[in-house]
Amino acid sequence: MNKYPEPPSSAHATAHRLGAHELALHCDPASLALALPTPVAAAGNVTSCKIVGQERARAAVAFGIAMRHPGYHLFIMGPAGSGKRSLARSAIESQMAQSGVHRSDWVYVNNFEHPYQPTALQLASGRGAVLKKDMQALVDELRSLIPAAFESEEYTAELERLNTEVKERSEHDIQEVNAKAEQSGVAMLRTPAGFTFVPKKDKDVMSASDFEALALAQRQALTTVMGELQEQLLQVLRASLPLHKEHADKVLALNRATTRLAIDHAIDDVRSGYEELPKVRQYLDAVRDAVINNADAFRVDEDGESANLQAEARTQYEVNLVVDAGGSDGAAIIEADLPSYQNLIGRIDHVAQDGMLLTDFRQIKAGQLHRANGGYLMVDALKLLTQPFAWDALKRALLHSEIRIESLAEMFSQVSTTQLEPQPIPLDVKVVLIGERSVCQLLQANDPEFDKLFRVVADLDDVLPREPATQNALACTIAAQMQTTGLLAPDTPALASLIDLGARRSGDATRISADVRHLLDVACEADHLARADGATGIGAQHIAAAVAARRARAARVDEQLRNAMLRDILAIDTQGAESGQVNGLAAYEVAGEAFGIPTRITATTRLGDGHVVDIQRETRMGGPVHAKGVLILASFLAARYSRFQPHAIIGTLVFEQTYGPVEGDSASLAELVALLSSIADVPVHQNLAVTGSVDQFGNAQAVGGINEKVEGFFDLCVTRGLVSGQGAVIPASNVSQLMLREDVIAAVADGRFIIHAVHTVDQALAVLTGMPAGDPSVAADDTVNGRITRRLREYALLRHGARRFARRKPPRMWGRRNVSGEGM
Repeated sequence: MNKYPEPPSSAHATAHRLGAHELALHCDPASLALALPTPVAAAGNVTSCKIVGQERARAAVAFGIAMRHPGYHLFIMGPAGSGKRSLARSAIESQMAQSGVHRSDWVYVNNFEHPYQPTALQLASGRGAVLKKDMQALVDELRSLIPAAFESEEYTAELERLNTEVKERSEHDIQEVNAKAEQSGVAMLRTPAGFTFVPKKDKDVMSASDFEALALAQRQALTTVMGELQEQLLQVLRASLPLHKEHADKVLALNRATTRLAIDHAIDDVRSGYEELPKVRQYLDAVRDAVINNADAFRVDEDGESANLQAEARTQYEVNLVVDAGGSDGAAIIEADLPSYQNLIGRIDHVAQDGMLLTDFRQIKAGQLHRANGGYLMVDALKLLTQPFAWDALKRALLHSEIRIESLAEMFSQVSTTQLEPQPIPLDVKVVLIGERSVCQLLQANDPEFDKLFRVVADLDDVLPREPATQNALACTIAAQMQTTGLLAPDTPALASLIDLGARRSGDATRISADVRHLLDVACEADHLARADGATGIGAQHIAAAVAARRARAARVDEQLRNAMLRDILAIDTQGAESGQVNGLAAYEVAGEAFGIPTRITATTRLGDGHVVDIQRETRMGGPVHAKGVLILASFLAARYSRFQPHAIIGTLVFEQTYGPVEGDSASLAELVALLSSIADVPVHQNLAVTGSVDQFGNAQAVGGINEKVEGFFDLCVTRGLVSGQGAVIPASNVSQLMLREDVIAAVADGRFIIHAVHTVDQALAVLTGMPAGDPSVAADDTVNGRITRRLREYALLRHGARRFARRKPPRMWGRRNVSGEGM
């Protein structure tokens, strides 16, 4: 079906009156039978129709996903509901099916030399959990092996030998001092505080009273002897210090040897399972040395605080499995729902203990980059940008190809205590940002590093071409999604209605909106209505009811405005004729639903200097596009009618009873008709409304929201009582975009409502005034253009005469010089 009216053969051809068949392009349910065999739900097994059309974007996404060079991350931009995430996921799954995905486990272990710099170890998928279990088993085994080794007869005998040896060597020198004291009449006593010397009386220790009873010379002699013995004993004890150190070293060496003998076999068993991983074997060697140096943590647990200290000491041999690619973190595609700074790069938790906040390598938590490492990370761009420091953290990780966990408090010097500095983990991830076009453009314009990192941008179309293949694929996708979400099965008329709804939302009958999510929302509401009716499936009537219900929920403002028109609070005439007054058409949106509203446009003209005054612009209630439209029609007016003579008119245009901003040029055709009607003093039929923009040559141009605008005037006429002759005038270039409601189509079919398609302003003038437009170069004709030409010539003559009169010199006043009496 050709929906385009044939262009006029001349500038004065008549407007085209549209037939009912030209007002909408409906999807034929029978054409969907090939894609949707009975039952319709069978289409649910077709998984290749998740994204309809979008071939350009699909190719860009496939390239971005497959490209593994640094900096080729991907930004998918497009309208909401167009399937950006589904497209990305489909491309990723296709790429993984071809080349697979190789992800690794990552663990953090204690760095025994530098505990505040935990070590990161990479293992094959699933091996991280094995290492963690191996270390747990090793610690449990050492808790039995080490105590058993220290309780063995060999260890006990050797320790006893060392103790006896040092005891004998130290006791020999002390006995020499004791013998000398005996010879000097002094006793050497061992007390808890050490050795001391006291005088003897016979074989007993002399009492203090007996000592005081001795002669002064004897007391002095005994005191001198005891001092000499004390000094000699001190020298002996000093000489024994190296002996005790030697003994301690021998005991330590014995303990280390005993521990090594006990643990070597157990650690070697664990080590043998990681021969291909040198860093893991290096870590196990460090574990061996740490256990040898801290064997007391594995001795028999004591009661109370000592047992707790031992248990705490054993935690340094645990393994912190931060990424379990073979288990809980096995998904190759990570979707970051909340891409905050810590959620992206990870965090370090703290534990409150005895009024202090403590941490160690076990408190390191993985972020979304860790879990996506080796795979793919999908992030909502707007959510990412609204999280403090998250965008910079992601860029830093991608630029350096590593994940470095840093505390925000430490970065901004808010904490002065020692913090963990985990070893960075190498990063190999494909990041897919998803967002609106405005977000991508914002990043491209303001962040020079964006183009370095996200070199592939996939732009999804807002609309899809309305072709049979596209319609079938869309029906397939909708049916599959409905089955997946547990909705009732739709019949083919229901799917055809959804396709028609997609075409209407696109604003073009030859296109379909890419917002599939909206169609699924309507299907979900239709399912609710169908179940309420007790139906076993979803029919076209349920889709229509769901669409009407959604519109009714958003129609509060529309009802208030229409009621104001019915009460003449807003003056909109739908009958009669008025000069300089035209019913324009506007559209607005509320809660995702678009509505049309008539608006009264008036124009006045008078003798002047060739200006067209736009009251909306003068009051700053008009936007730049609206101002552009007024300037264009002013240019058309001057170029057509006053090319070879002064333009001697002032016109004033206004949208009556508007109390907010006016934007857009879709009313410029109506404004021009109002202005020409005022000049020619030709009434305009108020039973017609007009929309369209105009260029400098008087050609009518397409505008947006054409369906809602026509329906808005139709609803007002119906509410007042539809009478013959009422209708709308639209640009011919908008005809291919018409997807009008069924009640409008029925009214046009019955002749109760008329829609005219015009190519030029002359055609619009002829329809709206009922008078031929005529040739503007023939002023004698009784046509609209003839009247305008005559009126403008009259204005020009009047203005020329006024200028000549203004240039005349005033008459000379003889005798004025003689008022003072001079020259008489």
